[in-house]
Amino acid sequence: MERGQEARRVVAVVPVGTLDGAKSRLGETLDAEERRDLATRLLARTLEAALATPGIDEVLVVTPDDEVRQLAARAGARPIRQQSQGLNVGLRQARDEVLASGGDALLVVPIDLPLISAEALQAVLAPLDDRTRPLVVLVPDRHGRGTNALLVAPPDAIEFGFGGDSRRAHAACAADAGARFVELDGPLSLDLDTPDDLLLVEQRAPESVDAR
Repeated sequence: MERGQEARRVVAVVPVGTLDGAKSRLGETLDAEERRDLATRLLARTLEAALATPGIDEVLVVTPDDEVRQLAARAGARPIRQQSQGLNVGLRQARDEVLASGGDALLVVPIDLPLISAEALQAVLAPLDDRTRPLVVLVPDRHGRGTNALLVAPPDAIEFGFGGDSRRAHAACAADAGARFVELDGPLSLDLDTPDDLLLVEQRAPESVDAR
C-alpha cells in the first residue's frame, strides 16, 4: 500500500459540561430551561454531524453529566465519564482513550457551533491528506481569539490550551512542537456563547436555535 493510502484512525472528541447551568452567559436572553433545551439541541446537531462525517472513525463524548452520556450512547457515540473538573482535564482524559484505541488523530468538536455539518468537519480533516506530522489544524472563533475546532495528529502532539486566548496558545504549542499549523475559516467560526452570538445565529441559522 502506498504511503498516501495508509489507513488512519481519526477520533472526534466532544467535550460537554452539565446541561443544568449550560450557556450561563445567555442568561440575559434565555432562562435556565431555555438554555438547557438549547444545549441539548446543539449536542444532538453536533453528534449527528460528527457521526456522519466520512473520515471520522469514532466519536467520544467526555462529560460528567449522566444524561449527556445517555444521549451520546443513544446517538451512536461512546460516552466517557469525566473524572475531574475542567475542559482541558476532560480532553486529556479523552486523549488517553484515543491513544489507547490506536488513534492517529484527535478532533476536538465543541457543541456550540450552530453551523456545524459533516462538510464543515471534512474541511478540518482535509490537511491530514498531507502526511506531514505533527499537524495542528485550528478553526478560530469569529473574534480570532478562541478555538472552535482543533485537529491534532498525533493526538498528543501538543497540550490543550482552551480558555482565554486559546487560538494563540494552541498556535504557540504547535510552533514549540515543530508542527505544521493550518488555520481555517468557514462556518465553524461562528459559535454560540453570548447574546450577540445568539442574535447572529437567529439571523443566519434560525433552525439551530428554534425549538419549534
